[in-house]
Amino acid sequence: MSGRKRWAFIYEYWGNGFSPAKGGAAGSCQGTCCAGKGIGMWAAICFYLSLAVLMWGLCAALKLAASAYRRGQFLSPVKCVLAGVFVSAVLLFMPINWTWAAGDFFAPLKCVLLSVHSVMRLFVLDGEFDGMAQFAASLPQAYLRRGYSILAAALYVLAPALSFGFVLSFFKNVSAYHNLLFRRASKICVFSELNEQSLALAGSIKRKSPQALIVFTDVFENNEESIFELCERARELKAICFKRDIADVNWRLRRRAREVLLFVMGEDESENIEQSIRLIEDYGAQPNFRLFVFSSGVESEVLFRALPGGGMRVRRVNAIRSLVNQTLYQTGQSLFAHAIPGDGVSLISVVLIGLGQYGTEMLKALSWFCQMDGYQVEINVYDKDPLAESRFSVQCPELMSPRQNGAGIEGDAQYRIAIHSGVDVDTAAFANDLATIKQVSHVFVALGEDGKNTKTAINARILCARSGQHPDIQAVVYHPMKKRALEHITDYRGHAYDIQFIGDLLTTYSEENIIDSQLEDMALKRHLKWGREEDFWAYEFNYRSSVAAAIHLQMRILCGIPGADKEENELSPEERLAIEKLEHRRWNAYMRSEGYVFSGSVAPESRNDLAKMHNDLVPFEQLSEEEKRKDSKVGSI
Repeated sequence: MSGRKRWAFIYEYWGNGFSPAKGGAAGSCQGTCCAGKGIGMWAAICFYLSLAVLMWGLCAALKLAASAYRRGQFLSPVKCVLAGVFVSAVLLFMPINWTWAAGDFFAPLKCVLLSVHSVMRLFVLDGEFDGMAQFAASLPQAYLRRGYSILAAALYVLAPALSFGFVLSFFKNVSAYHNLLFRRASKICVFSELNEQSLALAGSIKRKSPQALIVFTDVFENNEESIFELCERARELKAICFKRDIADVNWRLRRRAREVLLFVMGEDESENIEQSIRLIEDYGAQPNFRLFVFSSGVESEVLFRALPGGGMRVRRVNAIRSLVNQTLYQTGQSLFAHAIPGDGVSLISVVLIGLGQYGTEMLKALSWFCQMDGYQVEINVYDKDPLAESRFSVQCPELMSPRQNGAGIEGDAQYRIAIHSGVDVDTAAFANDLATIKQVSHVFVALGEDGKNTKTAINARILCARSGQHPDIQAVVYHPMKKRALEHITDYRGHAYDIQFIGDLLTTYSEENIIDSQLEDMALKRHLKWGREEDFWAYEFNYRSSVAAAIHLQMRILCGIPGADKEENELSPEERLAIEKLEHRRWNAYMRSEGYVFSGSVAPESRNDLAKMHNDLVPFEQLSEEEKRKDSKVGSI
């Protein structure tokens, strides 16, 4: 029987006192008059239950929306409202459908099934409100007639609206655009990809700025466990997820946003560069936009050098270099504190295990970081690659040149670097070689794998202990949980291995490290002593050079170098001269670590940055007075 015919039958049935025909035709139910008297109570019970269920669904949805998302939770605000509306509507239809099912042994089951069927039609915009309104009008009590009709009208609107919203949820970009437009936010942080690194940085931002709006792009959910886990963690941050590429979304929709931070940090570096170029083309003139390009390649450094001033601020983030800088800035004082005392000069003796990306950056940084009055530095590097020394020497030819390395030239950088190529740390050759180094003050382990780094760091502690030495040991461990578990490891007798684990994901990709870095603020102050702020952001050479100067200044102050904590105009002549000499030593080592060489006879009076040649890579006494004054200007606070 069609829905319209059923309604007609129900009204006739209702009007006849719940008998198929007046006069009590065959098959009529005795006692239907009693049933007619009880229909008001039956409808009232269903009405109150329906209202209670609907209110429960709405309250549960509000509570879930206000609480933090818990990974793996089944309920969501939308599901609560959906369930509340569905059950509430079923209860509201039951008195009506009971009239159709009455008189049968399976009447209760039929009543429930018919009510569910009616609600399903309601959700797909096939419900007929006229019949519900007539049924409500026929109820005996005035309050029940009014309440029943109002509640029914609300459900007739809510059900299709929920269906429409549920369908829209499958169109992720439509839903994401809606949230992007209407969610309140102090700033918007957009990530080009949903991965472990972007989640770590997003979580750090959210902890410091709860009102920040987190957006992930290029997100395709599937049943793969790793993707599901990432999506669950994104929901915990109340993040918006777009399927579209970061460069394909119109971020100008949020014109009122105080700040829009774009993080291009996918695994494909060439794609990162392509996306960044498109973003610069689209938003390069927007002063409230900041672009962070995560890349360690030379190509990205060249592409983003010259941007129009007054608009978007672009910064290339080399996560590995950033880790090394932050490690030295935060814990580098231990290199000087644990130096081996000597006759007026303390020895910083470093054993560097692994000359991959981390090891290479650390070796470069140590060459200038350890330039300090009262100290000398020796660095022994071990790597399995038989061409390790040759590869590094190509990057930093003058740093490794015998004319500079270990030469001890007065007024120039003082260091001694020895790279032991083709040495496997798991062999007796390494153990024997390490035993020949009589004095070791610091060990840095970076072999590219958490497990191998941990194993090698423990082995280094054992080997050093056999020769009666207890140097500082630092090892790179990427996984945060592994780092926490390893922080206080001991042997079976409870003796601590005393190893510091650095470089974990949460530290490397944190807001303090990437966005609001105290070190970056200090570096900008260094740069402003001789250049313009726009050049600090536009040219990465200026940025990196100023960061190195800021780190070294911090160490001078901690090491008690006279005059390091004074302004330039407060320095005595002796302090000025000492700071100028020290700063030039550091600068020489830094420039050589960047691959620069002395211009010599090719360009004796000038620099050539394209060829990485500089005429000031000479001992301090050979500088002009003007260049000497620059060293005291940059070398003081």
